[in-house]
Amino acid sequence: MSVELLDSGTIVNFVEDEEAFHVSIRDRFAHLDADHDGLLSYSELLKELQSLRVLETHFGIDVQTDPKELAHVYKSLFVQFDHDSNGTVDLEEFKSETKRMMLAMANGMGFLPVQMVLEEGSFLKIAVERESIKLGLAA
Repeated sequence: MSVELLDSGTIVNFVEDEEAFHVSIRDRFAHLDADHDGLLSYSELLKELQSLRVLETHFGIDVQTDPKELAHVYKSLFVQFDHDSNGTVDLEEFKSETKRMMLAMANGMGFLPVQMVLEEGSFLKIAVERESIKLGLAA
């Protein structure tokens, strides 16, 4: 983990860079697709959903959450990814929903920079690294 400075532009620029975003999505999807069938089952996507830590922290402090409530939240998130309701998530569904979520984060963040703790390999960390490289090349 590392502490990074980012704003909505960092996220939007990453999502709008079709090639960089697609490569990141494709790589993450391949990593999650344990049985290599080109689809993500609930159990394959669950680890990624759990990494979001939706209800498990309160201002960065771990809190005990009812396992049934967590299971319901993760199931609801899976349904958001499963656009055709066939019980699996394909690459395009994964890409589309991840893009939607990231743009929603950017929208909520606004234009002022925010300091955040980011996990290595997360989409936000990749967006920050991409921006840092671009800024380095421009200097």
